[in-house]
Amino acid sequence: MTYRDTEDHIPHATRLTTSGPIECDLSGFQLLNSSLFNKGSAFSLEERAAFDLSGLLPPVVNSLYEQAERAYMQLHFFRTPLAKSDFCTSMRVQNKVLYYKLVRDHIKELLPIVYTPTEGDAIIAYSSRFRKPEGCFLDINDPDGIDDRLRPFGRDKDIDYIVISDSEGILGIGDQGVGGVRICVAKASLMTLCGGLHPGRVLSAVLDVGTNNKKLIEDELYMGNRFPRIRGKAYDEFVEQVMTSLHNRFPHAVIHFEDFGVTTARPVLERYRKRYACFNDDIQGTGAVAMASMSAALKVTNRKLSDAQVLIFGAGSAGLGISDQITNHMVSHGASREQAHQQIHCIDRFGLILDNMEDVSSAAQMSYADKAEDWKGVDTKNLVEVIRKIKPTVMIGCSTQAGAFTEAAVKEMYKHNPRPIIFPLSNPTRLCEVLPEDALKWTDYNALVATGSPFPPVKGHVISENNNCVAFPGIGLGAVLARCKSISDTMISAAVDELAEMSPAVKDHRLGLLPDLETIDETSARIATAVIMQALKEGVVNVEQEDSPSGGKVKVPRDFNRCLAWVKSQMWMPKYRPLIKVEHVNAIHTHQY
Repeated sequence: MTYRDTEDHIPHATRLTTSGPIECDLSGFQLLNSSLFNKGSAFSLEERAAFDLSGLLPPVVNSLYEQAERAYMQLHFFRTPLAKSDFCTSMRVQNKVLYYKLVRDHIKELLPIVYTPTEGDAIIAYSSRFRKPEGCFLDINDPDGIDDRLRPFGRDKDIDYIVISDSEGILGIGDQGVGGVRICVAKASLMTLCGGLHPGRVLSAVLDVGTNNKKLIEDELYMGNRFPRIRGKAYDEFVEQVMTSLHNRFPHAVIHFEDFGVTTARPVLERYRKRYACFNDDIQGTGAVAMASMSAALKVTNRKLSDAQVLIFGAGSAGLGISDQITNHMVSHGASREQAHQQIHCIDRFGLILDNMEDVSSAAQMSYADKAEDWKGVDTKNLVEVIRKIKPTVMIGCSTQAGAFTEAAVKEMYKHNPRPIIFPLSNPTRLCEVLPEDALKWTDYNALVATGSPFPPVKGHVISENNNCVAFPGIGLGAVLARCKSISDTMISAAVDELAEMSPAVKDHRLGLLPDLETIDETSARIATAVIMQALKEGVVNVEQEDSPSGGKVKVPRDFNRCLAWVKSQMWMPKYRPLIKVEHVNAIHTHQY
């Protein structure tokens, strides 16, 4: 299947989409079965005649608005979140423009349906409820066939963004084997919904390296490899082959690592982040959003980042990712790495991490270890006692231990901190460390609270959801548009600063610490611009090596507002574009499905 933008003079390097007509060589049932080009009842009479659709559609021509209203009404025939998720998935594989229009128009209501928490239930039931495949399946049993498996998705300039997972650490529900492809599809969809990438230019891929989930292996309907998860050298060699194949076939694509396991996430990121433009959302995205909320909260309460004491409860991939982002942000604002580490304290299942715990702690955890000699006589497994000694400015939960921030713990923090910053980030909702209502009540409504799942306002206090979708789409969009060689810590720090600047709480402390989802287009565009501005400073922008329409080199605007306008002009929006019937064409942009 191919299509070509009719504005041939505009190079791929400088725009993701165009607003003009699209040349299309499909017709009849083929066209109706193409999720990218299907308009359903919105095909004009002229298009129906040109594409042999007249007898395949009822006579009335609907607008996209009318279709979206009908779809929204149909959605509410379903009573459970999972049934609504199924409806949205069905729409996505039938008509992508309509799907994104529907979700964008009702983003606050539908994001929990098409992403967390409902997506977790859909992933658990992936094999038993399988209908139509989405994404690319890369099998460790077929390492020499990786490029063959990627070939259906196009050639070198057809893909801008790749979301990939080994499915070991899915959404707080752990190892989900081949079903993890759905989290990749969901995150790729968020790149379109929130980041404005063309839905035909994103790729979702799962690494099927086996599973340690006994229920899946024993499930006769399970669709993945039925052997224990492969580790060590064989795993590393397979990932190397995958990354090499991805880069060779799609050299301009940004690679987004998603929900890798605790033991693989950080090594994989560190191994490839200097070689390719890649990004781990669980480590860097989660850290960026938490850091932005923290920066906003410090601004609201007139405190300095350099004075903050931070307690991280749960030192897995997410907790360490947040710790690293706080460290990187402190360093980018003048602190030494050693100073930053001294202000961050991490707790895992063995208690506060101390420098005599090498036998039970990873190297990444040990970099945040407190001195054991400073904690003599203190029960470091008791959160209240740890809080009493540290007197944290900020307490962040990434433990998936529901209720871990007890009344005693929160009140102890409040004794030493008149405006405590409390972020229970574990999701889904049932796993959060403290309910926002309790955190506020126990601090006389003086706490600044952000969560990892959506919660309603509490007595006029908006509870911001620290959802990664307010950060990673903008970071990814900026890296894609600039054709970045790599994504540096300072580029992410620039995104954090821009996100914090947009905090509504700076104007009114009762408002959320993060921008409202209703303004996600503006949020992502501004973050992307900040990323591009920093990338230009660091000399990692490749797009300026490509030809512009005038025959010279592409020039990215150096002024923030002009660059912001340029970024917005690149963002795909869910709108129907006119189709022009052609015979088979040699396309500038080729999409094969």
